[in-house]
Amino acid sequence: MFRQRIALSLVLALPATGCAVGPDYHPAAPATLGVPDTYSVAAPVSGTADLTQWWSSFNDPLLARIVEQARANNLDIAQAVARLRQARESLVQSRAQLLPTVSGSAGYTHSATLAGGATSTVVNGTVIASRGASDNLSLGLDVAYQADLFGGVRRSVEASRAQYQASGFDYASVLISTESETARNYVLARLYQAQIANARDSLAIQDDNLEIAGYRLQAGLISSLDTEQARAQRAQTAATIPTLEQNYNAAVSRLGVLTGQAPGALKADLAAVRPIPTGPAGIAVGIPADTLRQRPDVRAAERNLAAATAQIGVAQAQLYPALSISGSLGSNAGSVGSLLSVITGQFFAGLTQTIFNGGKLHAQVRSNEAAAEGAFAAYKSTVLTGLEDVENAVVALDSARQREAQFAIAFDAANNTAILSRAQYRSGLTDFITLNTAETSLLSARNGLSQARADEATALIQLYLALGGGWNVAGGTPLAPAPRPFQPDTATQPAPPQEK
Repeated sequence: MFRQRIALSLVLALPATGCAVGPDYHPAAPATLGVPDTYSVAAPVSGTADLTQWWSSFNDPLLARIVEQARANNLDIAQAVARLRQARESLVQSRAQLLPTVSGSAGYTHSATLAGGATSTVVNGTVIASRGASDNLSLGLDVAYQADLFGGVRRSVEASRAQYQASGFDYASVLISTESETARNYVLARLYQAQIANARDSLAIQDDNLEIAGYRLQAGLISSLDTEQARAQRAQTAATIPTLEQNYNAAVSRLGVLTGQAPGALKADLAAVRPIPTGPAGIAVGIPADTLRQRPDVRAAERNLAAATAQIGVAQAQLYPALSISGSLGSNAGSVGSLLSVITGQFFAGLTQTIFNGGKLHAQVRSNEAAAEGAFAAYKSTVLTGLEDVENAVVALDSARQREAQFAIAFDAANNTAILSRAQYRSGLTDFITLNTAETSLLSARNGLSQARADEATALIQLYLALGGGWNVAGGTPLAPAPRPFQPDTATQPAPPQEK
């Protein structure tokens, strides 16, 4: 006799029309977050500026190329992309809970008579001794489903979706942070180059002054005090150069690592001395409410609040009954042709309800409510910190520009004073102390002017960062790239997400 059996445990998916317990999330109004109508500092409000590729506004091709290298190869960005992929797969797993789980099985049994009346039964490749001879085929299909009566699964999907979106904005935050750090280190490298050049120019002049002092000492026109002062001044200036070179090397090495390369990878590119990059005269800051839309860290905090709110519903759904429905279909036959001729089935519906668990489920609800309160506080803190960053950057930029203007005047005056003092000292009309003071003031003014220009560029970079520049705001939430097999030995970095 040839027997066939199909086992089917089928849970019918009920329409997801039941209520979803827990609070529905609604974005907070700017006033609730403490956002004022205007900034407390003077800042250009009107006008539009595309901040997506703000580094191009410095008109420095090498700076733009290095920033683009960092965007493509930085390892912190690669880690953010990986976290974004993980969040996407968590969303897929959450959505899968809304669908039935299907599994299948199949089996074959063959029994044959052995010598002496015994039989050999083969069940899925295993020999079992029995009497008689028969063949049997069986097929099985199992489907399981959990009815989402009170929206616990839907709230879980809602939370996972918000967390995925938050991961996208976290990626954008890492992206713009890397861009600004790259640009700042580039500015530092150019600043140290300028300061090294200033020190070496001063050192050449001081060598000349020391030589003149030596001639005058030999002629008996001055005492050895002048030569010793000249030696001391030269040594102090020379002592600053190794420190500046060390700082320059650190900035260039940092640029190499930020671009995903060895520390010395960009030394040849930066070897040629170039001026400190200068950005545009001004950019439109807009109103404080724009921060809510432009800064990815603010938008990530908002999505984290949405996820925490949805988790309250997930916990509350555990307080209500859970309904599961299952069924089975079966058929047995002795031949392939009659495999589906006889079908049997069964159906089961079960309702479970937690009666006592020591208050665990209610505590979980309260815990999630506390987490949502904390997420709101973090959201508001992120918003206010963002406004603080904008105002500080605006003030820093204005301060640097004022200092640059004054240092330009100081440099011009110190340069004229040094020229006059040098000429008078050579003519014997002034002493070396006056010349030494003039030369020290000139070096200080030169370095001050270079520092002010670097501070202006750095403040402008900080303002771009504070405004949320460096990512495609209009594209919406950054999405994870298409999945691909894990290759730990690959030399290439993951492609950045497509911003849609």
